[in-house]
Amino acid sequence: MKLAVPDMISNSYFPAEAAVALGFFKAEGLDVSLELIFPVDKAYAALRDGAVDFVGGSAHSALAAFPDFRGVKLICAQAQGMYWFLVMHADLKAQRGDVSAVKGRRIGAAPWVDKGLRGLLVEAGIDIARDRVTIAPVPGAAGAGINFGLTAAKALEERKIDGFWANGMGAEVAVRRGVGTIVLDVRRGDGPKRCFNFTAATIAATDVLIARSPQQAAAAVRAIVKTQAALKANVERTGEVGKKLFPPPEAALITELIRRDLPYYDAALSPEFVAGMTQFARDQGLLAGQVSYTDVVATQFAPLWKG
Repeated sequence: MKLAVPDMISNSYFPAEAAVALGFFKAEGLDVSLELIFPVDKAYAALRDGAVDFVGGSAHSALAAFPDFRGVKLICAQAQGMYWFLVMHADLKAQRGDVSAVKGRRIGAAPWVDKGLRGLLVEAGIDIARDRVTIAPVPGAAGAGINFGLTAAKALEERKIDGFWANGMGAEVAVRRGVGTIVLDVRRGDGPKRCFNFTAATIAATDVLIARSPQQAAAAVRAIVKTQAALKANVERTGEVGKKLFPPPEAALITELIRRDLPYYDAALSPEFVAGMTQFARDQGLLAGQVSYTDVVATQFAPLWKG
């Protein structure tokens, strides 16, 4: 079986990556390999077309390939909350929490990831057109095998952009190089409170797979839940994953990044999350009408979320 993630050298989808690298999928009887498919809409298109069996990506982005969530279900969360950071160039002296720092600036963001930033800025009272905010793909991030956060940090260093909206690894690299300042970390309370539930890192599968092989979907959920528990019990195990999947500089950073994320490691997909995420999707024009909780979530797996 194949599990697609849109970014690999990152903390964003680490539970999915660790479930493969540490053997938790295998322990559940699943032979799962990782595939990097960027951007996330292409990962969901691969799921729709049967090229992969699961996607570990942003929940709202399923709408790129499955209008109104028809044909797809979220089976569990990798972690809670919208997980991207707004990082501005250090020379701009932006202050933590000051959303107005984006005015007149060029912000790099990946396709579909940018929706989270657009929604946040609107919620915070920024008019993207009036305030001359340019949100566009990061130069050099379109190639196969490119990891977005690291590419964004490099583009910021080279002043090709004034800031970026990307994962925690990219943010950490930019800060440590002295070229970036974290302005917004939604997960930890920056920005409007409603933005926390705009999206989350989840695992998705098609209705076809769930109907045909419910035991395989259940095994995937158990693998993610057990991975989360194992990392909470011993975060140093992240080092094993880093050595297998990351270049040495990023492998050296991943344990601390995951340590910070552990409070958000919860596989549950709550009605409150789905309500917030689907309202955000409607606000962004990604979802036309109302959908129910059971239209989005494979609730038969809810008993597995707590292990």
